[in-house]
Order: sequence, then structure tokens, then C-alpha cells
Amino acid sequence: MNILMIGGSGFIGRHLAQTLAERGHSVTVPTRRRERARHLLVLPTVSVVEDDVHDPRRLQKLMADQQAVINLVGILRGGNGTPYGAGFSRAHVELPRKIALAMQTTGLRRLLHISALRAAATAPSGYLRSKAAGEAAIAAVRGLDVTVFRPSVIFGAGDAFLTLFARLQRCLPIVPLACAEAQFQPVWVGDVAASMADSLQRDETFGKSYELCGPEVYTLRQLVAQAGVLSGHRRPIVGLPHAVAYLQAWAMEFVPGAPLSRDNLRSMQLANISSGGPALPFGRQPMALETVAPGYLKRGG
Repeated sequence: MNILMIGGSGFIGRHLAQTLAERGHSVTVPTRRRERARHLLVLPTVSVVEDDVHDPRRLQKLMADQQAVINLVGILRGGNGTPYGAGFSRAHVELPRKIALAMQTTGLRRLLHISALRAAATAPSGYLRSKAAGEAAIAAVRGLDVTVFRPSVIFGAGDAFLTLFARLQRCLPIVPLACAEAQFQPVWVGDVAASMADSLQRDETFGKSYELCGPEVYTLRQLVAQAGVLSGHRRPIVGLPHAVAYLQAWAMEFVPGAPLSRDNLRSMQLANISSGGPALPFGRQPMALETVAPGYLKRGG
């Protein structure tokens, strides 16, 4: 298939592009700056083009000769607001709507869309509310064959999760941790990529949504400890009271690239775990964190 992958220059896109290329698909990845996706240029069936996916006319041109669209766009910091900040609105709601409308205009039907586990209009965070609104915006456009994926936190080589915690423990004598008892069911990026690639030509996935989770549930404290052990730099972990964690998150919002915001804290009020169904679709067995993480954390990420 010829596939347009929006948001493909990031962590998930890197792994998904490789999986799709290995299966013989041709992938086009638009980006505003081509150098951000230079790591994809080594893949023989992947092309990177400079373009603006927020421009509906450009989107329509990008969809010419394509057979499917994959939307991977997601941000963790999108500002504060009701029901969500302006950044979340632009990335998680307006862009999916533009993609769906451009597909309807061009007659392109197949869409894979990454949302988030526990996304809901009534969720405590703007991130989760905006992800739910993005799903609704797509569903409001008729004539598309859509499959939605809702992953838990994703780990793997190049991630910004376990790798971040490992790096912090190389530098800090202790780790002050907000929401230490928050629950996650981390899923390997290779399983995410394979599940999405598997769904491309399965008609039974049209109109369906799938949770993507790993085999085990961990607290955030346990995950940080794992990252320290596997990287060889385990440090004491100090769980922060809610009021202190809130102040820490507020202060970090003024630091570019900081790993925490008040909205992140609100997201962690919900257990980021499977609702009880299979952890992965199509009978795929999820890879355990302990099997994968040592290989890249010991190398420094």
C-alpha cells in the first residue's frame, strides 16, 4: 500500500515506518523540517517531504495516490484551558478533523488513528479530553474506514519514558517523584507498530478501537526503580505529597522540554491500564518490559 503517515518523524513513527517498510509498504512522511526525520531516510520505501499538514489544501495534495492515512500526532504539553489548552486543541482535535475532511474530499477511506488509553470527555486532564474530542471529530466525518488505537505509555529504544528516568538517576542523588503510586501498563513500541500494521488490511477493524497494553501493571515508583536498576544507576525514590508535586509541576511548565506539567498530574489520577480485554488485538502476545528494556537502557537509551 501507499501510506501517508502524519506525525511520522517521532518515536512511534520511527518504529512504525520500519515495520511498514519491512512489509513492503511505501510510506510518505510529511514534516515541516526534513532534518527532523533524517533517521527515516535509510528506509528504502520511505520518503520524507517538507509540508504543512495543518493546511487543508496541502493535506489534500499529500493524499493524492495514497491508499491509507496514519495519524500519530500527539503532544503531552498543550497548555491549560477549558475543556483543554490551545495546543491540545490544534494537535489533537483540529488536525484530526482536517485529516478526516481532506480524506472525505479526496475519496480516501482508510485511516489509522492513535488516541490515548482512558481518553474521555469527562477525563480529569486536558490531554485526555482533547484525545477523546479528536476521536469524536473523526467519527463525525462520514465515509471513512477508521481504526483507533489507545495505547498505555509506550517504551522502547529512543523513548522519552524509561530512558528519561534512567538519565535522571545518572545525575541525581535521589529522585523526587510525583504520583509515585500512579498505575501504568507499559506497551513495547514494537508491539504497537505491529498491531497497527496488522490492522491495515483487516476489514473487521473498521469502526473499532483497540487498547494497546503490555502484560504487567506497574506503579510509577516501580518503573523508575526498574529504569535505575537496568541502567546501573538506581537511586532512592522519594514520593512527593500532592501539594508539593503540584508546585513542582507548575514550576516545570516554565522550563522548555521539562518532563512534567499540572495536566500530566491530572492524567495520572486515572490508572493507565487495560479495561479488562486482551492487552493486544489479533491474538498478539505483548512483549514484557523486562525482556526489552535492558537492551537499550544499558546502552544509555
